[in-house]
Amino acid sequence: MPDSGSKTYKPVHVGCLWHDAVLSAWHSRAPLLTLEFPFVRPGMTPHDPNSRLMAIKSTIYKAELQIANMDRHYYADHGLTIARHPSETDERMMVRLLAFALNANERLEFCKGLSDVDEPDLWRTDLTGRIEQWIDVGQPDDRRLLKACGRADQVWLCVYSGRVADLWWQPIRGKLERARNLTVISLADGVAAELAKLAQRTMRLQCTIQDGQVWIGSADADAVQVEWTVLKEGSAK
Repeated sequence: MPDSGSKTYKPVHVGCLWHDAVLSAWHSRAPLLTLEFPFVRPGMTPHDPNSRLMAIKSTIYKAELQIANMDRHYYADHGLTIARHPSETDERMMVRLLAFALNANERLEFCKGLSDVDEPDLWRTDLTGRIEQWIDVGQPDDRRLLKACGRADQVWLCVYSGRVADLWWQPIRGKLERARNLTVISLADGVAAELAKLAQRTMRLQCTIQDGQVWIGSADADAVQVEWTVLKEGSAK
């Protein structure tokens, strides 16, 4: 038993294994170090390539993004810092960047993404902290989306699995009909893979939007034409 006045250390169970470092601290009564434990983000299955057990450490990417959106009359240059989670693919990271380009605003920012289940991939907040827009990518479950619709004025989701997206959408579409502030788009097959070819630790990208047509490219690569299908059209609360 620990001496009177000393701290009590409780072993932490991870899956079906006892972590050696925790047990060592328990037996030696040494101060317990901060450990990084893995988790799976809600809405993912164990077979999803983005759902592997993950330790929370990210690689930093930098992007200079020039946006010319003639449909919204929005023209701006953005210096972006993107924290890429170890479990995140090039496709997913670049779809997040695409989501920024399509919804660009001076207050839109990247969140912790896969590292924090309580935050979206991006969000836009007002000066009081109210969430004006919640943006996710991937295939979250209906409970996460409905919760987001209750927290934010607008929720925008980009699915990037191409033709497979319909297998995810059909079972949950009925549950999301009442979420009037939810918009869901599905990227055309192959778009995410083409965007992934643009991924570099330091990127200089240009995004042009005109008459509903979107292109993203760089000086070193041909522009990728981005096409999608709207699965659900939403509006702000």
